[in-house]
Amino acid sequence: MALSKKPVTGMKDIMPAEMQIRDYVIGVIKETYGKFGFTSIETPCVENIANLSSKQGGENEKLIFKILKRGEKLNLETARSEADLVDGGLRYDLTVPLVRYYSNHANELPSPFKALQMGNVWRADHPQRGRYRQFMQCDIDILGEPTNLAEIELILATTTTLGKLGFRNFQIRINERRILKAMAAYSGFPEEAYDQVFITLDKMDKIGTEGVAAELGKSGFASESIEKYLELFRGMEEAEDGLSYLAEKLEGVLEPEVRQSLEEIIASVGATKASEFEIVFDPTLVRGMSYYTGTIFEIAMPEFGGSCGGGGRYDKMVGRFTGKDVPACGFSIGFERIILIMMENGFRIPKENKKIAYLIEKGVATEELCRIIAQAQEERQEGAQVLVARMNKNKKFQKEQLNGEGYMEFREFYRNPLKQ
Repeated sequence: MALSKKPVTGMKDIMPAEMQIRDYVIGVIKETYGKFGFTSIETPCVENIANLSSKQGGENEKLIFKILKRGEKLNLETARSEADLVDGGLRYDLTVPLVRYYSNHANELPSPFKALQMGNVWRADHPQRGRYRQFMQCDIDILGEPTNLAEIELILATTTTLGKLGFRNFQIRINERRILKAMAAYSGFPEEAYDQVFITLDKMDKIGTEGVAAELGKSGFASESIEKYLELFRGMEEAEDGLSYLAEKLEGVLEPEVRQSLEEIIASVGATKASEFEIVFDPTLVRGMSYYTGTIFEIAMPEFGGSCGGGGRYDKMVGRFTGKDVPACGFSIGFERIILIMMENGFRIPKENKKIAYLIEKGVATEELCRIIAQAQEERQEGAQVLVARMNKNKKFQKEQLNGEGYMEFREFYRNPLKQ
């Protein structure tokens, strides 16, 4: 049987040109987040299936790549259910592994704990532009900080990083899960149906107000509740300050501190931001993960036409592991989508981050050697790291070794100028 040259559907090989950009972006992310006090951690790509299927991952739990038991534990003949066959799965995000990690090591970690985690995750999803079944995620999280200082730091760190990567004029959309619930309660929807209402609301940008009304009607909700609900959104469009309008309408249903906290986050970020973006209150923002308990936010980029990252507060998740709740908040950059935008826009790595190798064949004339070294000196002055070395007989192996040291660009010089 002939072997297949194709990768598994929805996964991709990464070519050297893209790999250079990915390595550069990873470097910028780690350096920038490090300046905000975040420290790198790593968790296994395989998690216990019970952790992945704990009803905290929303729709992503339907997309788990499940792993069969190994060795004597796997008995196909006696298996009667999936639990007899499966005990692990590939992680679908980095939040569940982080919470498990924190639950095991909290006594060894500072409080609050500011974590940076980068790694591949897997979802059996439908591949599309900027989305694959295996993809890199980049998360920062703060555990143990109950105040909105966590949200402010997360948003500033993430937007500063995006600014250093050349992104401008994007938006941070922000909302609060308690606002979503208050709006649903005010409108008369039953509490057990809130998630269904929010799933429909999440389609507002695609199907509009009338489309949301139609879907809610098909789901069997009372027309009075639907009209009262949508009237809130119409009123916000006409109001000068949508958050203030909403807080007044929901008085008695929404706690005043929710509005105060959001206003403080928006004001603090707006006054101290280090890159060009806008932070806006968006009452239609839902976020799919059911583990969110408070503030939620997303990155909206016009170049991509959709979300390029997001996050929020998940204060109840650690308690599912330990029995004791710990305040927690996180922000994830859509790494693959960021890379896609940068490549489509023809991004070039800045000189000061380049590592270039000059390989010179033995026997090059002295005059030519001086010219080559002078050229290397010029590139060094411009910020590049340049290695000047003699060319080995096995040039391919030499390049592979230099690749391992981070050299991605090569200049080759021969005795015979016609070869160059």
